[in-house]
Amino acid sequence: MSEQTEQTQSGVVIVGAGMAGVQTAVALREQGFTGPVTLLGAEPHQPYDRPPLSKAVLLGKAEDSAFDVDFEGLGIRLMLGTEVTGLRAADRELDTGSGPVPYDTLVLATGAVPLTLPGTEGVPGVHLLRTLDDAARLRPVLAAADRAVVVGAGWIGAEFATAAREAGCAVTVVEAADRVLAGALPAEVAAPMARWYEEAGAELLTGARVAGIEGGRVLLADGRSLPAGAVVVGIGARPATGWLAGSGVELGPDGSVTADAHLRTSLPGVYAVGDCASFPSDRYGTRLLVHHWDNALQGPRAVAANVLAGEPVQVYDPVPYFWSEQFGRFVQYAGHHGGADTLLWRGDPAAPAWSVCWLRDGALVAVLAVGRPRDLAQGRRLIESGTALDPDRVADPAVPLKATAR
Repeated sequence: MSEQTEQTQSGVVIVGAGMAGVQTAVALREQGFTGPVTLLGAEPHQPYDRPPLSKAVLLGKAEDSAFDVDFEGLGIRLMLGTEVTGLRAADRELDTGSGPVPYDTLVLATGAVPLTLPGTEGVPGVHLLRTLDDAARLRPVLAAADRAVVVGAGWIGAEFATAAREAGCAVTVVEAADRVLAGALPAEVAAPMARWYEEAGAELLTGARVAGIEGGRVLLADGRSLPAGAVVVGIGARPATGWLAGSGVELGPDGSVTADAHLRTSLPGVYAVGDCASFPSDRYGTRLLVHHWDNALQGPRAVAANVLAGEPVQVYDPVPYFWSEQFGRFVQYAGHHGGADTLLWRGDPAAPAWSVCWLRDGALVAVLAVGRPRDLAQGRRLIESGTALDPDRVADPAVPLKATAR
């Protein structure tokens, strides 16, 4: 019997029913895998997409965001409401609250869990937004609150603030760092985005550390007290990998599964994809951990190809991409600007539309586009090709990016 036939008869178990897990199951079927596929989800809900939670679902414009996937028709077995607590690689079994689940090939797609403010877990009025249940709890609170405090001025914090303003709340955003997007963008690029808060009628407090939350008030370390009918915490996320302790799966310092270029883990027959996994990028010469929707969409295709072949046939080295809708603006980013040696502006950052390009050795490595989707689309292709560009033409917003190649 050939290796291909043996693999086709093997069962694939996927832990995590978010975008990465669902897309892995779908990709396996699309690429011709005919063996058993089981998808384990900790939540009882039908698998759903997360981006609408901070937008349509939170604002009551949609009840849910379930994936339009015919799991039964595809022969994908769903085990929902099943929390996985351990992995015993020697037995090729998972431990769950419903008993052991055996696997032949395992895909880890557990995503990430939101970071919490120390001392605020279980405090009434403090909300995270990661799950459908979170959105369901927060929606009526936000609708009734006169004033909301958002902790964190990163991408997700800005989206929370946008939704709260749209819901009619007065909003104060508290950020411990001295600027917005401190961990994501250089100060000069993030600076214009700070102005968006004021323009939207949201108060922004930077360099402000939360000391505690009690009695409908957020207490700051400098003694200030902020009234809050609702407190929404958006300070980042960490890979949901705590259950893998002692399993033999190698984890990085950030808690991510240390996958190789083919998204294989340190254990035979075990892959990792999406928010829970880091991977080496030859394109950028570093290991990347990408907590964004597109990574959870693209990575599964590589996993499926490698699982189906029974050997490493596809390297995963994408141009990372994400978008954020905030304060009436559509912000897109492609690439990775760490290691860039040149930063070029395209347009006036005080205007409604502008872009920033990062080059390394004359080639584009990242682009941030605010209201300039063509810059993003063309820039993404230029990053993929590694084409050398004319920096003077790149800096001219009237010149299409695709026309700046040397």
